Amino acid sequence: MNIGMVCYASVGGSGVVATELAYALAKRGHEVHIISSEQPFRWRPNVPGLTFDRVHVPSYPLFHEPQYVLALTNALVRVTRERRLDILHAHYALPHATANYLAHQIASETMGDAAPKTVTTLHGTDITLVGSDPSFKEVVAFSIDQSHGVTTVSDSLRRDTVRTLGIERDIRVIYNFLDCERYRRAQDPALRRQLAGGADAIVMHVSNFRPVKRVDRVLEAFVRIRECVNARLVMVGNGPDRAALERSAANQNLSDAVEFVGERHDLVALLSCADLFLLTSAQESFGMAALEAMACGTPVVASNVGGLAEVIDDGRTGFLCDQDDIGAMAARGVELLTDKALHERMAAAGEIEVRTRFCEDLIVPQYLDLYRAVQY
Repeated sequence: MNIGMVCYASVGGSGVVATELAYALAKRGHEVHIISSEQPFRWRPNVPGLTFDRVHVPSYPLFHEPQYVLALTNALVRVTRERRLDILHAHYALPHATANYLAHQIASETMGDAAPKTVTTLHGTDITLVGSDPSFKEVVAFSIDQSHGVTTVSDSLRRDTVRTLGIERDIRVIYNFLDCERYRRAQDPALRRQLAGGADAIVMHVSNFRPVKRVDRVLEAFVRIRECVNARLVMVGNGPDRAALERSAANQNLSDAVEFVGERHDLVALLSCADLFLLTSAQESFGMAALEAMACGTPVVASNVGGLAEVIDDGRTGFLCDQDDIGAMAARGVELLTDKALHERMAAAGEIEVRTRFCEDLIVPQYLDLYRAVQY
């Protein structure tokens, strides 16, 4: 098939999932064209069957803000005609599903039934935060309804979509996935020593440091863990809340105990060095970072919110705690860092869970089935 993949280029989950899906489809012999304002964070060049088409947003004094939706729609129509696309797959509802709808309508005028079918994958905040805003709600609901196929990354998000937007159409749940050949624990003693900085244990967090991730709670839980375990906290990522967190760590004389390493491409190497992964989010539609940690043999302690319960089996493959119970999260973290048998058992169970339920070869065919279903 010939597929247009529409996504944001940021390090957020939707862009990562879209890019990895594009790689997986290209690897299976399909032609995939990623369409975005800039190359995605996970972009890898020179992949056969994979191309990147940039959305150019001109600036005119007449407009007070960039006209991204119109520029994106125009790009989708252009790529559709040049590449004879079969599918336009939008990741994140707003504004990608809306641009998809407009592009399909325009393309249909000249291509008729040959115009590409549209698919929308909902990722979380496009429903729970942006999509529920009264300023956007009607447009988001309409765009989803008009898509030929709709998926969510968890059943929790599917229920949120139905409840928030009143969507009555069929929505498929297709979980996020990993390349399980790449995501597996890989020991790097030198990197481990560097990150540990003399500590006995490494606690890690990976996110885009937005308010919903509550990175201040990660630090709070770590402080409590450090009262019992000689540990060091490694914060991977970047975002609006990073500066405040760095100041908080400095004010608590924790600068030597907390390292901020920024956005990184070597996640497997980093996660393989960690002994514990903390995720204190207020909301997670799926929990991709938790899945990546589990695949690398790092036990996860996370908030029991959104789709995380569909990824983590509490007490077996990780621990889930009430999102406001930082004391419980810290206590579970201490248990894992001081009980070797528990740590080994949970790490092994987490790895098996990923390979049993969330590998690329299990999930990608579900997208291909949906593409075929909407075409006929």
